Amino acid sequence: MSSSERASVNASGMLYVVATPIGNLDDLSERARQVLAKADLVAAEDTRHSGRLLQHLGLSKPMLALHDHNERGRVSRVLEALSNGQIVALVSDAGTPLISDPGYIVVREARGAGFKVSPIPGACALVAALSAAGLPTDQFLFAGFLPAKRVGRRSALEGFRSQPATLVFYESPHRITDLMEDVVAVFGSDRECVLGRELTKAFETFYAGAAADVLTNLQEDPHGSRGEFVVMIRGSSDAPGAEASVDADRLLALLVEELPVKKAARIVAEVSGLGKNELYQRALALKSD
Repeated sequence: MSSSERASVNASGMLYVVATPIGNLDDLSERARQVLAKADLVAAEDTRHSGRLLQHLGLSKPMLALHDHNERGRVSRVLEALSNGQIVALVSDAGTPLISDPGYIVVREARGAGFKVSPIPGACALVAALSAAGLPTDQFLFAGFLPAKRVGRRSALEGFRSQPATLVFYESPHRITDLMEDVVAVFGSDRECVLGRELTKAFETFYAGAAADVLTNLQEDPHGSRGEFVVMIRGSSDAPGAEASVDADRLLALLVEELPVKKAARIVAEVSGLGKNELYQRALALKSD
């Protein structure tokens, strides 16, 4: 049976991948509320945590614990529910499932069995952090959590040292200072970094600047070791294409005097290979100056 034929047979069952708030409960979308309300089963990373969210919404639903340590063993239960025509909502503790969270195996197996899988977009810590960081986003590399031990962590960072894209990691509060010490050691004290802490919550904080200064600010903040962190590091200026980036600024400066900003950015992007969005922002700054 082809995949399209399987999908037709299993059309009644539906797996929804539902993004939930990373802090502020008001960030839950109306569509997510509706899906959770009609779900026959909620597969949750932590049933106690997600149970409180359902309680907040006034919902009572059958729940299935599905986390990193048991996901493969719970696939059959999810597929059984889908085979019975049920609606299953997959949620993680916070944010979008599968983004450094469980769910990959279930989604893959559900698709392979011909069931429909539909994303319900919403909060995602890495996207929220990047949107407010002020770092280039034409290219970014998300690597989740780095190794917990220093040797492995520094080795991983060494592999990213020449990466031109903005780097994004998640880190826990009890390792954040150690990570930033490693960032200074591997990338240098002047590499631009931005840390987002407790995003969307009451004590949301951003630390931005040179890596050494960010480390100092973190150490001096009495709350600096509390909450979950998104760590963002500007890409290497020594990577291939850096010379073109310098030329791009000079070329932009000339073109914005004669052409509309959008057109100037497009031309320089074609010549230099740099991202149009970042060049557009540079061109706007040049035009305003």
